Amino acid sequence: MTSKLFTRSITLLFFFLSLSFSHSTENYVVRFVSYRHAPEHRAYLESSLSFPTYTWRWIDRLNPAASFPTDFALLQIRNSYVIDAIKKLDLIKDVHLEGKYKRELFEADPGNGGNEKRKGKSFTRMSFEEDGEGERVWSGYSNSSLSWKRQLLMQRSQVTSLFGAEQLWARGFTGSKVKMAIFDTGIRSDHPHFRNIKERTNWTNEDTLNDNLGHGTFVAGVIAGQDAECLGFAPDTEIYAFRVFTDAQISYTSWFLDAFNYAIATNMDVLNLSIGGPDYLDLPFVEKVWELTANNIIMVSAIGNDGPLYGTLNNPADQSDVIGVGGIDYNNHIASFSSRGMTTWELPHGYGRVKPDIVAYSREIIGSKISTGCKSLSGTSVASPVVAGAVCLLASIIPREERKSIINPASMKQALVEGATKLPGPNIYEQGAGRLNLWDSYQILKAYTPRATFFPDHLDFTSCPYFWPFCRQPLYASSIPIIFNTTILNGMSVLGHVKSAPLWTPSDDLGNLLNVRFEYSEVIWPWTGYLGIYLEVKDEGASFEGVIEGNVSLMVTSGERESLCVFRLRVKVVPTPVRARRILWDQFHNVKYPPGYIPRDSLDVHNDLLDWHGDHVHTNFHILFNVLRDNGYFVEILGSPLTCFDAGRYGTLLMVDLEEEYFREEIEKLYDDVLNKGLGLIVFAEWYHLETMVKMTFFDENTRSWWTPITGGANVPAINGLLDPFGIRLGGRILSGDFSINGEHSHYASGTDIVRFPKGGLLHSFELQDNSESASTQGIIQKFGSSKLAAILGLTEAGKGRISIYGDSNCLDSSHMVTNCYWLLKKLLDFTTRNIQDPVLFSEKVRIKSPLEISSPKPKRRPDVNFSSYSNVVGKDLVCGKDARFEVWGKRGYDFDLGKIRGWKRKLPGYDEGEGKRDLGMNESENEGGKFGDNTDFMGFINRDEVDLPFILMSQWMIPLCIAIFCLLIFFSWKMQKKRRRRKGSVPTRLANMA
Repeated sequence: MTSKLFTRSITLLFFFLSLSFSHSTENYVVRFVSYRHAPEHRAYLESSLSFPTYTWRWIDRLNPAASFPTDFALLQIRNSYVIDAIKKLDLIKDVHLEGKYKRELFEADPGNGGNEKRKGKSFTRMSFEEDGEGERVWSGYSNSSLSWKRQLLMQRSQVTSLFGAEQLWARGFTGSKVKMAIFDTGIRSDHPHFRNIKERTNWTNEDTLNDNLGHGTFVAGVIAGQDAECLGFAPDTEIYAFRVFTDAQISYTSWFLDAFNYAIATNMDVLNLSIGGPDYLDLPFVEKVWELTANNIIMVSAIGNDGPLYGTLNNPADQSDVIGVGGIDYNNHIASFSSRGMTTWELPHGYGRVKPDIVAYSREIIGSKISTGCKSLSGTSVASPVVAGAVCLLASIIPREERKSIINPASMKQALVEGATKLPGPNIYEQGAGRLNLWDSYQILKAYTPRATFFPDHLDFTSCPYFWPFCRQPLYASSIPIIFNTTILNGMSVLGHVKSAPLWTPSDDLGNLLNVRFEYSEVIWPWTGYLGIYLEVKDEGASFEGVIEGNVSLMVTSGERESLCVFRLRVKVVPTPVRARRILWDQFHNVKYPPGYIPRDSLDVHNDLLDWHGDHVHTNFHILFNVLRDNGYFVEILGSPLTCFDAGRYGTLLMVDLEEEYFREEIEKLYDDVLNKGLGLIVFAEWYHLETMVKMTFFDENTRSWWTPITGGANVPAINGLLDPFGIRLGGRILSGDFSINGEHSHYASGTDIVRFPKGGLLHSFELQDNSESASTQGIIQKFGSSKLAAILGLTEAGKGRISIYGDSNCLDSSHMVTNCYWLLKKLLDFTTRNIQDPVLFSEKVRIKSPLEISSPKPKRRPDVNFSSYSNVVGKDLVCGKDARFEVWGKRGYDFDLGKIRGWKRKLPGYDEGEGKRDLGMNESENEGGKFGDNTDFMGFINRDEVDLPFILMSQWMIPLCIAIFCLLIFFSWKMQKKRRRRKGSVPTRLANMA
């Protein structure tokens, strides 16, 4: 009996373990290679899959699109092997977990950064109502002051009047026979503000067509309202209201895909979309947007309400085939909440595109209420329908029978950006082409002939502030190439081709000093392509100072049509700066979202889970760039490995908030560059704590999946591998607090400490809160951490070079900065580039007489994450990209013999060799080098690329729970056996007593 119970106990134990690895039932979007009616797709799957019916289930989608062919199915799938089998079928394109989208109200105080930014596609935060008196503030994020003056509703002009819509109305153009699709919260059929509601469709799981929130009605009112108090731009436009969000502001991928397919099938002309998010790799959504525009539907979308931060563009507004709209106030200043460019698709190895395309008024715009009356709202999701209404009005100037041959997503964008009014204050990544100019766009469309053009169509290094950052830093010989991306707009056809390679034609002989190379899309689809322009000054121009001008030309063909695109270039060139004034910014070792979940750098910030702003010196470090330029430094950006630059040309390599790994060759070359070539090195690190990363894992409602950070605020184990040859190592803690150096107040947001440093170096230590334990419990900084004296700033000489280390980068990052530390960076640059030693930083009181060696656990990489999925180093080849000097394109770097690097095995003064392998920062016992290339096998039970909930549950409490259950079963088994023995022994005793 005991053996049976033991067997049952073991069975139960493994049953609980199996539960921890089982997949919960989820809905999946299965995309097919072609359109067919849903019953045909279902029959194909049922005939091709031999699995039991309980492992997968077809979900019927009973909506207006059901009568049309579709290119996807929605399946409920229980087991992963079913997904694998479906992916292998010939007619299947791919399989994606269905996303859930949620729109959240944008709070009335735009300066607070809005609500929490999660992964996936979240709704561009809803327009908000503003109360109270306006204010005027100066912002470090922009080139101008921010001003929003409250005015009485009756005193403020209609937005239609501000753009001169009456001029087109007077000519009989009112948006007639233009089909406008509004993807929002619906509209009421009997609303008195609309004369032409053609159709209302519901794509949600709620049984209503009405708008119970008011946002969809407001958007429709801005586009096509006829009430005298809140006029829309195109009152005769045919309104097609797509209710894609519930009253709880929830939507799903399948709802959008069906609604998009229906919009294509019913030949919509214009589509306004108020959804947006940072995930431009959401393939079902992104590719469906391409398909929409390819079917000649003009999509207008809000650029996002994540300003005033840079690098915060939302998708799909950041797509080149979509008209992305930013917001301004009535003083023609960029609205504080409006997201700024550049696009981050291309980072870290290239350069972003210009977005937004255009800006429109977005503060206190008047529109329709749910049932009757008017109200005012603010936000880029208000600016978007302003432009959408203008597009409907402009489209109506072309007769219906000619409209489709002239009006398309490219020609409409050409009319808008060419007619826009450039604002004097903001730069190109804040305003795009400028403010909507309805009359000038009308004039362009009225005389339009299908053609291809560039946007932007010129780059001028002498035009400030519009062409910031290019106008802030001139070009010079031996610098890393300047990259500028322009979009090709092909108004001739949805499909085009570049006939021949782009051609650089200088205006005079001076243009021969410029070396120009290109990267471009040979096929232009849908409607758009790209041209990347790479600029270098030849060595013979090292002493030249002046302006070089010329044109880049490119021929686009579409069928029998041809169009010559011309891009005007005006480049300011200066003599090559001295080495001490040249700083190299390491962009290559940045890992971005998407696809990896990179956690926020400051754990004090609770409304932004992601580090998604690009970590580029022209996005969230743009103020730092301006500060460096103001102090006479020239900043160059390296998007290739460290082997791809000549250290003899630079005073300092600046490495800030980096998450990437390092090639062995990079570590060896940097060692040589510092010791033997005198390169200065400045590192600004971030927090790293393994338990906190695990605790930050959460279920994302948007992507319907578990997300876990792939590293900390910075990849400290990788940075330690880079610094170990110098006898420097960072710890794995989370420290925060305030301190002062010589009267300069600083805030340490979420940094780490220095646990190893060479003899003779200078170490600054301060009392800070150690929040490692509290953060690992909550995933956020708590104020009750223990106080700790920690070394956070280190300076040392290393051979001919000099090194500075600081444990926190939040004081340089514009995203969530509390106080800046630009003053500190200036002093560090003085030291690393020119050996100027500040008397306070270089006080003998902080010089260490013997090597620092704090006995603490060495920060380790996560064993449960396949880092190679996100890395450009792990499992990849070392090669210099097109963002390096032309002379090393496609090579491994500058010529050097790793086996003959001078002093590679030399010990630094005061450096104790200690551990083996320390010169490379590697420890073979950790098996850190090879584990990322393969899936990690946990206990022989699972083999996964990414950690998920079952593993976390198992690692945290499932195994102890199963052991406890097992012990309880053994205990109860023993008790039962003991009880039965007592009963057997008591019978003869009772009989004896009776006798």
